[in-house]
Amino acid sequence: MGLPLGGLPLDGMLVVALEQAVAAPLASRHLGDLGARVVKLERVDGGDFARKYDRAVRGLASHFVWLNRGKESVAVDLKDARGRDVLARLLAAADVFVHNLGPGAVDRLGFPSAELRTRHPRLVICAMSGYGSTGPYRDKRAYDLLVQSEAALVSVTGSPEHPAKAGIPVADIASGMYAFANVLAALLHRERTGTGSAFEVTMFDALVEWMGHPVYATDHTGEAPPRVGLSHPVIAPYDAYPTADGHEIVIGIQNDREWIRLAEDVLSRPELATDPEFATNVARVRNRAAVDAAVGAVMAGLAVDVAARMLDAAHIASARLNTVNDLLAHPQLLARDRWRTADTPAGSVRALRSPMEPVGEAPMGAVPALGQHTDAVLAELGLSADDISALRSAGVVL
Repeated sequence: MGLPLGGLPLDGMLVVALEQAVAAPLASRHLGDLGARVVKLERVDGGDFARKYDRAVRGLASHFVWLNRGKESVAVDLKDARGRDVLARLLAAADVFVHNLGPGAVDRLGFPSAELRTRHPRLVICAMSGYGSTGPYRDKRAYDLLVQSEAALVSVTGSPEHPAKAGIPVADIASGMYAFANVLAALLHRERTGTGSAFEVTMFDALVEWMGHPVYATDHTGEAPPRVGLSHPVIAPYDAYPTADGHEIVIGIQNDREWIRLAEDVLSRPELATDPEFATNVARVRNRAAVDAAVGAVMAGLAVDVAARMLDAAHIASARLNTVNDLLAHPQLLARDRWRTADTPAGSVRALRSPMEPVGEAPMGAVPALGQHTDAVLAELGLSADDISALRSAGVVL
């Protein structure tokens, strides 16, 4: 089932992905970016439900297009014993098995990690879930917003008046990236020892790790960081400031040396550099309103491009408060040649290159139609055309 060795780190490795939504598909897509062959198992009655989140990309779902390029789609009914036999055959040839079905679902199908490790000692098994297989939350359903809420991310995000979730599925992405990293580490371990491993990655654990600053600060002070919108609870100035042409520029001062340069070279108020009410970060946080007023008054008189040039010249960190449309036209993406095209069932679409390119550019594989590779993969597993036809007639495969 593997591919011949080539130039990418994971060439020749087979990843079987029993996955849906975001977390596991992100992990397996990145494994594919590094050269692995990813066979994605989907339900026969509609496939990965992320296929139907929206129709934004020429009638296709934006999440699905983002997360599933380069994969092979096999549509199979795993509730049927014949479908489970397909999965068993794939796992016998696989290097990695990634799954994120509902709590206990893979065990109930007859593929618990302990048994798989006995049968296939070189197999790397990554079980992904919301909260893990133990503890009082083990059977609790987990979606991104719910995990953001349980992990207290929502409590430190937003304005003082209104909590907010992150604008992207950060719990899914966090767990997907930890799954990806753990699989790579497990493959390295297998290379050294000859044996695979089985492990869990949970959305909750991943996001709690990302909550490190508020966790440690609150644990040792008893006070949770306040919600401060685009500002920062312990740094000032650190916020977005409107400019004269209707845009906003974000300024972040990390130390008192930078504050001196901002006061002298940008604000033209050198007295603020030494004023005890402004000279240290602790003082500036205490007097945040006055600091923001001083910075905001100057930015309000400048066009955003002029403000950015002045801040750059003073070696002050800044950023434009971009929209997604601004990002699509971002000059840094163009200068670094980050855009490519990918084939989809609806035609070619613009797609971003992967950040996973340690030894060369990652392949820009096609986004699969549901069940597009069912026949080819089943034939590789030794099923005849008549066998495949019989399974299709019985509704076991699509």
